[in-house]
Amino acid sequence: MSEDDFLLGIGLVVALAVGSQILASRLRVPALIVLLPVGFAAGALTDVVRLDKLVPAHFAAVVSLAVAVILYDAGLGLDLRHLKGSTRSVVARLIVLGVLITWGACVALVPALFDVPLVVAVMVGVILVVSGPTVVGPLLDYVRPADRVRRILIWEGSLIDPVGGILGALVFHAILVGGVGNGYGYRFGGFFTSMAIGLVGGAVGAALLWFTLRTLRLGETLGTLAQLAVVIAVSAGCDMVRDDTGLIAAIVAGLTVANLPGFDMAARRSFFETLVQLIIGLLFISISATVTPASVAPVLLPSLGLVAALVLVVRPLVAYVSTGRTGLTSGERAFIGWMAPRGIVAASTAAAFSATLVDQGLDGADKILPITFLVIVGTVVVYALTAAPVAARLGAVSPTRTRPLLVGGDSWVVDLGRSLRSAGLDVLMWAGLAQQRERIGQAGLELAPGELLATATAPRAQLEGVTAVFLLTDDDDFNALVSVMVQDSIEGPVYRIGPPQDSHGVVAPYTGGDILFGRSLLRHSLAARHAQGARFLVQPASEALPAEHDMLFVVRADGRLEPVTERQNVTPREGDTVVLLGPAPAADQVLT
Repeated sequence: MSEDDFLLGIGLVVALAVGSQILASRLRVPALIVLLPVGFAAGALTDVVRLDKLVPAHFAAVVSLAVAVILYDAGLGLDLRHLKGSTRSVVARLIVLGVLITWGACVALVPALFDVPLVVAVMVGVILVVSGPTVVGPLLDYVRPADRVRRILIWEGSLIDPVGGILGALVFHAILVGGVGNGYGYRFGGFFTSMAIGLVGGAVGAALLWFTLRTLRLGETLGTLAQLAVVIAVSAGCDMVRDDTGLIAAIVAGLTVANLPGFDMAARRSFFETLVQLIIGLLFISISATVTPASVAPVLLPSLGLVAALVLVVRPLVAYVSTGRTGLTSGERAFIGWMAPRGIVAASTAAAFSATLVDQGLDGADKILPITFLVIVGTVVVYALTAAPVAARLGAVSPTRTRPLLVGGDSWVVDLGRSLRSAGLDVLMWAGLAQQRERIGQAGLELAPGELLATATAPRAQLEGVTAVFLLTDDDDFNALVSVMVQDSIEGPVYRIGPPQDSHGVVAPYTGGDILFGRSLLRHSLAARHAQGARFLVQPASEALPAEHDMLFVVRADGRLEPVTERQNVTPREGDTVVLLGPAPAADQVLT
């Protein structure tokens, strides 16, 4: 391949990866639905997009390191405080039983469907046991299931990937040395050896990250580069000792950074997140480009049968036996049984191992990659098209009713919280001062834990259950900064009370974002009006609005909360409820 072909190939792969993800965002579908067919079509039209030919000798190693970066990023989003009780039990069962049942089903079905030897079926089965956060996450963001269902599926997808990668490596090497029928004890011990190497590598990576992020206190840019360097170096070192142990090291390092107190992680990681998205796009384009139409045609119909078996029988069976007696509703259990798309680890494992097995002359090895490709496409398309209506039918989605978080503990904020609760909303409040927190408790409102805002600014954090944040403290700079920092941590909007127009704050006057209640009801004027005796009024929208009352919120009939802001007025409709602020009483009324 000439230098011009190499440059053209790299340019096309990057352009297709980014362009596909942009198109997917516009279509509001998971990026994988666009990336896979685009990569397949590009590979059918030209060989220059095939990275396995651009870097033929080290393609598998490059893929392994790229997946390690993705898994490290996934580990950053796993909060161990949420892995407890029934959640921990369900995740453990889904991984253990899911691997055994899925693997066993594939071993039974693949030889009959594709006329391949048993060793190939074992290889295909171990590849297809994985799921993956890069596919599950976007689907869950679209469906918005109940919080505990989301946690279970994200944890399962993140933890089963390295397990599947290690099992794939063990089976791969077992085939190379003479099949899967001999040396069970050795390979069983090899699994735990791989786990131990990965754990040690993860501990080394965590120590290096502690030094760079905590001791040196690097900023966002250098801190991001340090994380990338540590993850790649540790993963490469582990893979040199034993294949695919770098995947364990990467996710262990990510888990440690996300959960060990004291790590100085930047609240916004836009560069690192951008890098991960680019890596995902490059991998899917380049791997799907290696699948040729000639290899797909003979296995197309049998693959559809395998997809049907995995979706309709295997996954529901795994979910049924894994979620029994765990407190999950029948709808939640059924939805877990309807969510197991295959992703990047399945694709990368198939691409890395199948080529070597084909070169070794293993009969049927040339079918491993096209089978995996079609199963990935089939499961992603099925779940992407059906997950939302299935979740709604099963009652496993989060309610549309807004759950607001009010940040602040002044008297008027607590009074507002009571008013919103009387309008039928489940109100959550947070305040930093002990006196304010006591005031919230005395009002009978739910108080968020003290570390909530710190958790919200951590990488990939989620304020679970919160669908809108209202920043109402008397510190305008705090409101402005937090409005920027938490906007990626909730599923809904973030609003802040407006600072005085003559404010000389460091941040507040210069930060964008929608201002609550417009410029006529800024923070100081609203607090003063409430202190003078003005009170909030909650009434049906069908009733006439009292004179001299300002409308602040409209609670829609379905429970959605819409505030009046600087940028938009809200028009109440029949069946809605409005929250108003009345005028301060006259002096003679106050005296009487």
